[in-house]
Formats: sequence, structure tokens, C-alpha cells
Amino acid sequence: MTPPQTLAQKLIAKAAGIAHAPVGDVLTCSVDLAMFHDSSGPRRLKPLLDELGARIWDRHKVVLVIDHYVPETDDDSRRIVRIARETAQEWQLPHVMDSQGICHVVVPQSGLLRPGMFCVGGDSHSPTGGAFGTYMFGIGSTEMLGVVITGQIWIQVPQTLEMHWRGRLPPGVCAKDMMLHTIARMGMNGARYQAIEFTGEAVRALSMQERMTLSNMSAELGAQSGLVAADEVTLHYLRGLGVGEATLDDALQWHTDPDAKTELHEFNASDLSPQVAAPHSPANTRPVADYAEIKPNVAYIGACTGAKLEDLRAAAMVLKGRRVSSGTRLLVAPASLADQMQAQSEGVMQTLTDAGAEVLSTTCGACAGYGGTFEENAVVISSTARNFKARMGPASVQVYLGSPYTVAASAVSGRITDPREMLTL
Repeated sequence: MTPPQTLAQKLIAKAAGIAHAPVGDVLTCSVDLAMFHDSSGPRRLKPLLDELGARIWDRHKVVLVIDHYVPETDDDSRRIVRIARETAQEWQLPHVMDSQGICHVVVPQSGLLRPGMFCVGGDSHSPTGGAFGTYMFGIGSTEMLGVVITGQIWIQVPQTLEMHWRGRLPPGVCAKDMMLHTIARMGMNGARYQAIEFTGEAVRALSMQERMTLSNMSAELGAQSGLVAADEVTLHYLRGLGVGEATLDDALQWHTDPDAKTELHEFNASDLSPQVAAPHSPANTRPVADYAEIKPNVAYIGACTGAKLEDLRAAAMVLKGRRVSSGTRLLVAPASLADQMQAQSEGVMQTLTDAGAEVLSTTCGACAGYGGTFEENAVVISSTARNFKARMGPASVQVYLGSPYTVAASAVSGRITDPREMLTL
């Protein structure tokens, strides 16, 4: 009889073709999908593949997203993007998403990630896929080379850290606040290459895009993956993307067994307030009220963590009928074209621009330090996932992290502000 297993163990066991994956075992797993982008992909992989005389094991299982160096602003970015586009044609890749948005948002929006899959990504925030009950984690270019040639990768079966959130989030508090609070409590290496699974009433009440924020920022905890077991919310979202019922037949079987061993961490969503992380680490998080004297001159709503459709809606709730402070620039870089178009149709984008927001390209942009980064001595309140020194501009830039609600409220008041002061609750 197979002993009780966690969701992570079950997904790895399936990929390894075995019934049980004991924690600590090193297993060779078959990869269902490999994603890389213009920075991590062709410019690094193509020369090595050519040198080895090797080919991609299955081009239908490879996704290329061009999101880091677009729009091209200099000779270097033009060269990198040209390599990506020419290589995509040479390799005849069927899944290429060029200037459509950030990889961690557009790949899920394509319907390519589904419960039960085992996937890798050439980016540290690849755990985003775990929101769909997919075991997905980030790897470097050398590991990716092995994957695209063999279709396999080895993995040591991780322990699962269960983040159990009871209660419900109050209005004006969201998944970004949950993660900043968790990182402050556990530290940047709190998960140490283990698997995280998010459970509890508060998690089940979240939409898919909010769950994606949880899984995405598992990387900031040092986790290999960040999982949410599939439920009706997952199925409804995937059906809306056109994913067929036959593909979803076994989706709900992917869950942690009741008696499986996890390391349990309890949180109360009902008591959570908006959170802000001070420079230069997401772990420097305290309640928003502790930073009320900070006066940012830039408010940035962007990145896979903070500019999805629901993030834009949250900002618009705060900004409706208001104007950005004269001493603050509000920059908005939607996470995908699809989200931007939907926000436009709902009037959300109009609300943002009416308030004084400047709309930027749907790319990684300032979050990854590509183009349009911030100037010397800028003080920034940002919806991104990281605020490391010199990541988003010169070392003198001071970046504070908050939710889209908090960023919008701070843009209006000209100081870091609790968004609940501006919401009709």
C-alpha cells in the first residue's frame, strides 16, 4: 500500500514514473513543459546546442517568451531579441509569445499549465505555475540545456512546508500582503529549496491571479516550488481559457493526503493588515503604518507579482475620482496585453490615466532592471517582488514593496499610506 504523500511528492512521483516519491530521494523526472525567455533562452542555449550538434527533444513542449528586452532600446537589446526571434523560426517553435507580456502571466493565460504537470522555467519566479497544481520551478541555463536535449531533469524530493491561512482577508488586503508577511516571519531562506503548499480557507477564497502571486513569491522564501491544490476555482479559470474537459478529468486528484507529513505553519488572514517591505529586502516587512513618514517620488505598479488584471482593478478602486500627488509619478506597466485590454474594456485603464498614471509597456521592465529603471536617489513604492539594492536602478535607489492597493494610495497622498483610508469599506 502506498504511504500518504504530499502534493509535491505525488507530482514528482508521476513525473518519475513511480508510485511513491520518498522525501530525500533523488529521482529522474520527465518534463512536461520547459519555458524560457529572451534573456535566459536562445542566446545562451543555441550556441551550446550547435556545438553539441544536438536538437530539442520535443519542440511542442518548449515555450519561448520574449519579455525582458522588449521594446528594444539599444544595440544590445536589439541583438538579443533578434537572436530569440531567429532561433524560434529555426527551431520551428509552435509556442512563442513575443511582446505579449511577462512570461509568468502569459504562459498561464495560454492554458498550457494544468494540474498534474511537471514543468521547469528559465527564471527564478517560475514557481508561479504551482498555483495550478503544477510542479514548476526555476533552473539555470546549464540545467535547461540538459532538459531541452533529453526532456528530463533530476530532482531531490523536497519536504513540504504547509502555509495554512485560516480566516478571510479584510478588504484592501491581498495576496501580496500575505507573502510579505510570510517572508518577514520566515526569512528569505525560510524554505531552503523545499516545496511550499498554501492551504486554508483564505487561500481557497483567492482568485487564480491572487494564487499566482502566492506561488510566484515562494521564490523569495527560497522555495523550489509553491503549490496550491486544484479546486473548482482552478477548473473554472482553465475552462475559461478553452482547456478541454478531457484534459481536466483527473485535476482534482492532485492533493496532499490527509495523513501526509508536512511542516505546518499557521497564519490568520483575518488579522492581517497591509504590509510594506523596506529596502533592501522583502524580509524587511512591517505593517504599512510603520512607514507613514516615507515620501516616495515614484509609485510603480508593474511586474508579474503586481500588475495583473486584478492588481490593476485594485489600484483603480483606490484611484477612482482622485489624482496622483504633484510630487509623485505613478507608472503602470500591465503584466500582459490580455490583462491590459480587459482592463481597458472595464474602464480600469481610464481610471488609472485619469488619476495621472503613465502607462508603460507590458514587459518585465524596471522590475528586472531592463530599461526605464529609476534615477539616482529615487524613493520608490513598488508592487514588484524584490527590492534588492541596484536591482531597479543605481544603488542609491530606495525601493519599498507593497500591494497595488498600497502603491496607489501612496501615489495619491505622496507618502506611504494605508489603502484602507481611501477605500469605501
